[in-house]
Amino acid sequence: MKKAINVAILSITLAVACSGQEAFVSVSSDGKQTWSSAEVTKIYLSACSAVQREFGNSLALRPSIGLVLGADKNAVDFNSKRVLLKRWDRELFAQGVVVLAFEDLLTPQRRIIMTNRAVNLAEATIDIREMQK
Repeated sequence: MKKAINVAILSITLAVACSGQEAFVSVSSDGKQTWSSAEVTKIYLSACSAVQREFGNSLALRPSIGLVLGADKNAVDFNSKRVLLKRWDRELFAQGVVVLAFEDLLTPQRRIIMTNRAVNLAEATIDIREMQK
């Protein structure tokens, strides 16, 4: 009996966690498209984790994004944080999530710091041929 209660509690906990994760991606479709919400969630979480691992951010990276199926073209709309796809394509969706997750990770302040670092590094280096002149 105790084992059955533990299994029930675990099942409910996982169901709540999974339903909470799906809220990060809102999917809209022209009605003709089919997709698996489990696959969308799995790819979303995997892509966010890959960006997080690559760029060493300790905070959970989970930007809220939209997925539009049946769009006129495959694209990423940075203003609305949406991945636009003509039809469901897991690789294109993953690419879109990576780009949007990176955009979310790279705050305006971090952009300025990186830009300044790049300019300072460029100014600090000199071509050896210029020294010989």
